[in-house]
Amino acid sequence: MSGRLLVDVLRDPARATVLSGGLWNALIAAARAERLIGTLAVRLDGLDVPPAAARVLADGRAEAEREKRHALWEADRAMQALGPLGMPVIAMKGTAYVAAGLTAGEGRFIGDLDIMVPHDALDDVETVLLAAGWEWVKPDPYDDAYYRQWMHELPPMIHRERDRMIDVHHTILPLTARPKPDATGMIADSVALPGGLRVLSAEDRVCHAVAHMLADGDLGGGLRNLWDIKCLLNDIEDCSALFRRADRHGLTAHLTRAERLADAVYGTRTARLSMVDRVFVARLTATDGWGRDGRKLLGLAFYVRSHLLRMPLTMLLRHLWTKWRKGHRPV
Repeated sequence: MSGRLLVDVLRDPARATVLSGGLWNALIAAARAERLIGTLAVRLDGLDVPPAAARVLADGRAEAEREKRHALWEADRAMQALGPLGMPVIAMKGTAYVAAGLTAGEGRFIGDLDIMVPHDALDDVETVLLAAGWEWVKPDPYDDAYYRQWMHELPPMIHRERDRMIDVHHTILPLTARPKPDATGMIADSVALPGGLRVLSAEDRVCHAVAHMLADGDLGGGLRNLWDIKCLLNDIEDCSALFRRADRHGLTAHLTRAERLADAVYGTRTARLSMVDRVFVARLTATDGWGRDGRKLLGLAFYVRSHLLRMPLTMLLRHLWTKWRKGHRPV
């Protein structure tokens, strides 16, 4: 699997200097599929690589830089729109990483703008964003109602002129998920950056990344998420403070697994993995030489798992049946 090749090169960039042409094709395909091409390009910058690969990597670095500028501009536009409300606007995920100058932001591709706001401000935030040019992506009444009743965010919005998405969070996990993170505490302990934008504390950034990867998602794009976690863990000065924070958010078990996976995949590989951990690693490294998911059944199993994490079984069956009737099929 080329997913394994990708993680080997990210761990030890010097390995790229001895790759054959065919392996370079597989490496680049996997990096693109996992949205890690910019990260790979930064890691390999300055190394002696074939000219064709060097051009691809240069394009990856340039695209990541464009993504960074766009992300920071979108964050600025959201801050300007929401400024009159006088409340904290907290950038999350990739935008937060590049805004704060973190290692996790180096070469990172950034899609949507993710922000967190207080739950009791959602109505005002929605009104202001609609007036400032954002509009709904999901017009379906069922999807709209589902987001508002059960999810950790408003339905996604897109700006009609800039064609950029924004996800407005009020917590970090669906309301039906088993862990109940302390969103109020996250907002209270957020850190202000120059210019007024805020980001989660170092500990809460790790907790959010862990929750997003292991307590909510199906591990699609998991190699990038795990790379985020690996980099964010390196920024932690007090591990005991991190675990106290994870315990506060109900994420201790997920954090422990994330540490093992990060070490096994990107670190020293000294972690002792359980059989379940090995299944996670297989899912994470399933990308084949063409950048496709090489383990479809495993991917489907994690898709079902992600929904079981989000909601009780009876609710899940009702939800999946409704989505199936509407024509939705898992990829």
